[in-house]
Amino acid sequence: YNRTEGEVRVKLESQNGLAMLTVVDTGQGIPAEDLPRVFGRFFRADQSRTGAGNAGLGLSISKAIVEAHGGTIEVASEKNTGTTFTVHLPI
Repeated sequence: YNRTEGEVRVKLESQNGLAMLTVVDTGQGIPAEDLPRVFGRFFRADQSRTGAGNAGLGLSISKAIVEAHGGTIEVASEKNTGTTFTVHLPI
């Protein structure tokens, strides 16, 4: 989820036996109070994004897949600056 003419940058690298995938956007960011809940099933920080295809399951499914492969997923965000998701997977 990003602003008009925003950017999404994807980076993949190897560090200490882990594949590290980083996805950074220039969107509106996620409020700090919502960060602990973003991986929860059916959670949507922006309630205006309801409707077809917006069930609030994407991040919870992503987390389950990453953890099933022995990895971790983290989120960091700053209001009006963007959000960064980082995935670490064993190689």
